Amino acid sequence: MSDALINGLAGDGGGIIAQLITYPLQTVNTRQQTDRGLKKEKNKLGTVEQICQVIKNEGWERLYGGLTPSLVGTAASQGVYYYFYQIFRNKAETAALERRKMGVGDGSVGMLSSLLVAALSGCVNVLFTNPIWVVVTRMQTYKKSSKKCQPGQELSTAPDEAILAAAELPPFGTTHAIQEIYDEGGVFGFWRGVFPTLIMVSNPSMQFMLYETMLKKLKQRRALNKKGNSGVTALEIFSLGALAKLGATVVTYPLLVVKLQSRLQAKQVTNGDKRQHYKGTSDAILKMIRYEGLYGFYKGMGTKIVQSVLAAAVLFMIKEELVNAARFLLTSKVKSKPP
Repeated sequence: MSDALINGLAGDGGGIIAQLITYPLQTVNTRQQTDRGLKKEKNKLGTVEQICQVIKNEGWERLYGGLTPSLVGTAASQGVYYYFYQIFRNKAETAALERRKMGVGDGSVGMLSSLLVAALSGCVNVLFTNPIWVVVTRMQTYKKSSKKCQPGQELSTAPDEAILAAAELPPFGTTHAIQEIYDEGGVFGFWRGVFPTLIMVSNPSMQFMLYETMLKKLKQRRALNKKGNSGVTALEIFSLGALAKLGATVVTYPLLVVKLQSRLQAKQVTNGDKRQHYKGTSDAILKMIRYEGLYGFYKGMGTKIVQSVLAAAVLFMIKEELVNAARFLLTSKVKSKPP
């Protein structure tokens, strides 16, 4: 089994577990990012309050809306990403060793090379898996009308959203989302938001650059202090993954909202307030600036930091443990074979 395949399968396992743990936070954050309230209509509800509101008005199952395609997307994304990441990483390491033979560098992969490797892997991943995430976003942002709403009462959602919620009969499953996306934009509708999503490759690229750099320095320091033993613990991997994701998220969060993957992939309001209808990436950016102000670019940042940092830390820790376990098993099998 190749090293790239081991990393790809381990990435699947880590990603799925991290997704299951943090999915309710992800659902709430997606709704925060796609909320189109104007400057004077800022949502004052905190993350916990929003979770409670979803449970009260729509049922706890809505916190897991789109979980099935999301798990499929996570498995596909992490598998594709880590598979190609390891392939590109191996090539970068080979090139670094060749440069050292020529007297250039120390034979290790530098920060710029790590950034390039992560960016290339991310682009391949986005092009392969964008349709899955279009479906997931549509399912996460689908809202049912309040269970407690009585005849003549106003819905708690905005008028346009209330009309949409009333028009869409639950349950809203994967097939409903796929059909709705196809009806709106045909086959190309499944790649809606792909351009800003490609730009958002900067987030995982920065994350992996920071992670690899910190891991390299930690191993070097450990090797010096412990006479060649450069091993790191699961807790240290967890901490490095959390720090790397925190740094990447803080720097790129405005892009994460303007990735407009969420806004462009969410159901578009085609009637009513045209300020909430986006014709494309540039139109959405201009309308966000005009009608929502700078606040619009930071909606849900607190929730995102908690969710993404926890998910990344769990993913890195479990992925590394699975890789080590797989390598140990393969090595043991080789050693146990008779000569």
